[in-house]
Amino acid sequence: MEKRILIIEDNPDITNIVTYELERSGYQVLAAPDGVSGLTMAREQNPDLVILDLGLPDFDGAEIARRLRKTSSVPIIILTALDAVDRKVNLLEAGADDYLTKPFHADELIARVRVQLRHQQQGEVIAIGKLEIHPQKRLCQYAGQEVRLSPKEFDLLAFLARQPGRVYSREEIEREVWNGELPSNSNVVDVHMANMRAKLRDLDGYGLIRTVRGIGYALKTP
Repeated sequence: MEKRILIIEDNPDITNIVTYELERSGYQVLAAPDGVSGLTMAREQNPDLVILDLGLPDFDGAEIARRLRKTSSVPIIILTALDAVDRKVNLLEAGADDYLTKPFHADELIARVRVQLRHQQQGEVIAIGKLEIHPQKRLCQYAGQEVRLSPKEFDLLAFLARQPGRVYSREEIEREVWNGELPSNSNVVDVHMANMRAKLRDLDGYGLIRTVRGIGYALKTP
């Protein structure tokens, strides 16, 4: 799956330039013009990385970073016009992983995005109760035992696990995991869900995947 990057920036010119460079580098881009919509999008869309402007019209960027960090380990790169050392220290302490001073070169921004995503992948473990998913190792365990998933089952479970409790429609799942390439009226998503349930059940992982009738699926929180 393409890595998804959320830009929270109120300057449309900067948003357009950064979007162009990121898409040219193979990333999927979301954009929000202020802090409130950015926080909402971060919660609902679960991006892999956030590029955050410091001078938003409704919230200070450092406050956005603090709020994001309360619920997510998503890497945060802050764009700032300020070059003061104490300000940079405050941003890092607020939860930012890196910062870039404006004006910046697009190549440097893309390089820093790649570094943060690489760090995230190398150390990431998604843990939900007894379920552990290691994206970099392509390893899934339940209660310490390996769950032997097919590649697509792994992608599907990892997708659900990035926001446990959230209900995803079949259309969202098809778009994110199969890149929208399934034919209409396909039951492939349901078949994969059934297979994952059976494999988890074999390890006493009962009821981890919740079906919401008429809507879709969610991974239960402990």
